Amino acid sequence: MDFTGVVVYLAGVNLIAFAAFGVDKSRAERGAWRISESALLFLAAVGGSIGALAGMRLFHHKTRKPLFSIGVPVLLIAHAAFAFWLASAHFMR
Repeated sequence: MDFTGVVVYLAGVNLIAFAAFGVDKSRAERGAWRISESALLFLAAVGGSIGALAGMRLFHHKTRKPLFSIGVPVLLIAHAAFAFWLASAHFMR
């Protein structure tokens, strides 16, 4: 996958993660069917950590749960470190 493909993938998964947190918050307020926590964490883990964190903050959703309030920022740091490592490996060629 080339750089453009990675950017498109990350933009998409972050948009989906952000929207999922908004939808789940809305459903929680209405008492409707919810998106599972494992699905929300999965979206964050597969590259949507920025969107997940933004959704958590904007919608004030899952911010009191340590698995999210600690886990999502840790995923973001891990993703950033991995991206830095990839970029440095690419430019060191």
